[in-house]
Amino acid sequence: MTNDGDADRLARAVGVIAGGARRHDTIATGFPSIDNSLGGGMRRGDLVVLGGEVGAGKSALALAIALRAVQSGARVTFRSGEMEPERIAERALAIEARVRLDDMRRGTLDDEGRSKLAAAGARVDQQLPGLLAITPDELARIDEDPNALADVDLVVVDPLQALASGARPLEEDMAVAARTLKRVAVARDVCVLATSHLPFLVRDRKDPRPQLDDFGALGAVKQFADVVLGLYRHEMYDSAPDVDGATELIVLKNRNGARGYIDLYFYKQWMRFEDMLEPDR
Repeated sequence: MTNDGDADRLARAVGVIAGGARRHDTIATGFPSIDNSLGGGMRRGDLVVLGGEVGAGKSALALAIALRAVQSGARVTFRSGEMEPERIAERALAIEARVRLDDMRRGTLDDEGRSKLAAAGARVDQQLPGLLAITPDELARIDEDPNALADVDLVVVDPLQALASGARPLEEDMAVAARTLKRVAVARDVCVLATSHLPFLVRDRKDPRPQLDDFGALGAVKQFADVVLGLYRHEMYDSAPDVDGATELIVLKNRNGARGYIDLYFYKQWMRFEDMLEPDR
């Protein structure tokens, strides 16, 4: 049964779509190739899951999307189960300034690097998303409190495995977390982007690119996520020098569009991804 609020929302959506106007439920990732593949970007009410090999750069890409979404005017919160806010801020500065994270930590930046860092610091101070921890208890609070995400458009959860309660086998915990995140996305009218390790990835199979079944969670990611993205960095599987940085972002599932491949480039020294077709200046 549809209540009056749902009916009004549906009527407005029909009017906007029929009139050919741009949808206001879309949140741009800031990577043109990703946005084009997703029909303009991620959408409110959707659960987007980004998975990849350990060390592939899932957190770095999720943080880059969060930063670019803020730059486009979205209200974003980045909730980490693995990093303190200070560590996330360091990564954001390295990404934006294009300086080595190790040099930042050691204080060994040259004059050019310090100049870049100062300029990036002013931008990041305005652009950094809200940084909070994520735990099973915090997810339960968000799920139960209708006002928990009242001022948010995009919630980034890094990683899905941080939501394991330990009360059940890990696969069951991941299934519960995926279902809950999808429910939160719909009920709070936000987009949820969650990173995920791939517990069933087989490195030495003929094609080591991520597949839907690699996400595990008793099939819950495959079932409940609206978009599933697999991150594949060639250099992790191929020692040829000409593949350094080459990255594929594979659209494994897209409930409202096509699947396919997106070419990115990863600058490992800066932990920075760029769009291969439309690189940043």
